[in-house]
Amino acid sequence: MSEERGKGAVTLAALRSRIAEGEYRPGHSLPPQRALADEFDVSRDTIRRVLAELQTEGWIESRQGSGSRVRATPPIHVATQPKVPPGRIALGPFVARAFAQPVVELDVFTFTSESLDTHLRVQAEAIRNEQIPAPERIALRILLPSDEIELPYPRARAPKDAPASADVQELDRRLQARTREIITRHTSSLRNLKTDGLVGEVDVKVLEVPLVPTHKLYLRRGVEGLLGPYKIVERTILMDDDTEIDAWDVLGLGSTLIRLALDEGDPDAVGSVFMQSWQEWFDACWHRYATV
Repeated sequence: MSEERGKGAVTLAALRSRIAEGEYRPGHSLPPQRALADEFDVSRDTIRRVLAELQTEGWIESRQGSGSRVRATPPIHVATQPKVPPGRIALGPFVARAFAQPVVELDVFTFTSESLDTHLRVQAEAIRNEQIPAPERIALRILLPSDEIELPYPRARAPKDAPASADVQELDRRLQARTREIITRHTSSLRNLKTDGLVGEVDVKVLEVPLVPTHKLYLRRGVEGLLGPYKIVERTILMDDDTEIDAWDVLGLGSTLIRLALDEGDPDAVGSVFMQSWQEWFDACWHRYATV
């Protein structure tokens, strides 16, 4: 990854976090592109790509001549509890509850870990600014799809009657490579919790498995869990060379998830049974592939 592309990834994560924390409030404008380029020491082209990605993900709206404005309902809310249907919850408050404990224990099975990375950056920034106390220890286990399997998404979207062609296959290859790069980038960011020196003991274990998740799974061991399907969407993906590819893709950022809570007073409650079942599944999966 070139230095400029690396800076672009940092800029994208920083702007997501600022919107999620409410620094850039719904309905308010983002700073001008020139100001953002100066602040993050990147080119205007990089800022345009970052803003295009934020717009694709649903964080902002951009209009010619009027700049970029935070959407009235951005996809992730961290500073305040979002209004969601009963029994459902967003990822931000879940991660915040985990970091409110002296020991943070999380088990995760996702497609790219992008959503998790975004919220961990928010918590890391809060620790750095002494807004929350640093936990004594962080233990994080992540299951991710292996490089050895072909990912079902993203896929180039061709006309219905068009036969498979070498051009479409090449677009798929480029999309797959981009997704693999996203996985690597966010995995590296999670490991930086330790190198940043924010927390004394950090144990981040990433295990690649020959499985592709259809649902996102987050578990606070023995406490609660979140489960929710990935949303399949049609969208235009902006590549690093500024080309655009119409594709079928899955989006996870901002997902509203079903909460599974462990009820110590009633271990036979539905939430308790599902919570325990998913934790047993995760532990068995980890043991199975960690010993290969």
